[in-house]
Amino acid sequence: MASLELLLGPVLFQGFELPSTIAWGGAQRLAIHRMPGGSRVIDAMGRDDNDITWAGIFTGPDAATRARGLDLMRSSGNLWPLTWGSFFYSVVIAKFEAQQVRSNWIPYQISCCVLQDESAAQIQLPIAAATSVLQDRASATAIAPSAVPANLDAQLLSPTNIATAPALAAAAAQQSAAAGYLARAARNSALI
Repeated sequence: MASLELLLGPVLFQGFELPSTIAWGGAQRLAIHRMPGGSRVIDAMGRDDNDITWAGIFTGPDAATRARGLDLMRSSGNLWPLTWGSFFYSVVIAKFEAQQVRSNWIPYQISCCVLQDESAAQIQLPIAAATSVLQDRASATAIAPSAVPANLDAQLLSPTNIATAPALAAAAAQQSAAAGYLARAARNSALI
């Protein structure tokens, strides 16, 4: 994690403040209907993100000031941009705990509640487009089977298109993260 930039609102984590791991992910909210005979109907009701959590250590002469700043961000209840690598979220700091060992050594743990995964929409664009193309192809085949070329699947799902999809998704995530940095810069410039 030390090679990545981790930013939460105006705070750029550095040195020992950077975590060795960041926990993220979540679940899919499901409504499971159990039918007589053992069959099931499952309704997917959308994403349910876990809190994003990590820990680190504030060090140096400004350790207490930096830790106190995060605690004030928590107590404000404001929405903050959280970015690292290709990830970009809008979060509220749900929990911040610090243990002052010495004035220059303050271990901390933080938990951020996700309002929105800002980069997910950018990553999902190629997937949504591919799904739409396949649905349109299926509809066209149902309406006029003779009008659909026999090799259409090979054209739509060509190795070139499949190979470039992850790169497109990564580029979209990077653009989204860049947008987060720019939005943060604009907000911070208003404070100067």
